[in-house]
Amino acid sequence: MKQINLYSDGSSLGNPGPGGWGTILEYKGKERELCGGREDTTNNQMELLGVIEGLKALKEPCDVTIISDSSYVVKGINEWLKSWIKNNWKTAAKKPVKNVDLWQEYVKVSKSHKINALWVKGHDGHEYNERCDILARSYAEKLKGE
Repeated sequence: MKQINLYSDGSSLGNPGPGGWGTILEYKGKERELCGGREDTTNNQMELLGVIEGLKALKEPCDVTIISDSSYVVKGINEWLKSWIKNNWKTAAKKPVKNVDLWQEYVKVSKSHKINALWVKGHDGHEYNERCDILARSYAEKLKGE
């Protein structure tokens, strides 16, 4: 199974507002940059969509390490997802899970992969995180017309 590093970041100008995501897939020193966005979205949605789109770009089952500065995404994957599914997409407090459509898409696209999610501190000089931030912010700014 190929070992892939998936670096991702999201940005929203307004929260909600125009947003972008940036993702870098790294395999044996080779890199592929991806980005996209939505006109009316939130930061958390873009953080998660970047991971989803990165996973969708993989052509075969892989051992994927997701590296993100979003504790929402990392905790969602590592800590909350199993209980959300078990509780029919409700939190421990019996409230509906936010962004359930994106989390369900994440479940679908992650099924064939072995996933490990790691948190990194944002805006702290992490090379790939900084590059993903630039990709995400640039796309959001393009949507905003800046």
